[in-house]
Amino acid sequence: MRSDLPAQALAPRTEPLRTHAELLAAEAQERAHQRRVELEELRSELNSAERRVRTWEKVHGLSLPRDPDHPILDLIALKTRLTLEEVREVQRGDAARRAARSGAAQS
Repeated sequence: MRSDLPAQALAPRTEPLRTHAELLAAEAQERAHQRRVELEELRSELNSAERRVRTWEKVHGLSLPRDPDHPILDLIALKTRLTLEEVREVQRGDAARRAARSGAAQS
């Protein structure tokens, strides 16, 4: 046995070497799994309306529109299994938080 090699090189490998293609495939599989989890969270009745809307924002990389008549609100309601009124309630909560922050900043 060669003593000039690092201990790691001498230790038996417990995991097989993976090719670059195998690593890419494993990463793609993990991303797909994460997306499925997020989509389940988006629709789960166990989550609050706020949580479902925030998950929708994360999944799509978008913010909830501020306009209560924005046409995408219908789609958000459909995809999150919320009513349009529940989505608008989240919007009103966002508006109230923005107003509180701007009011505190002006004080």
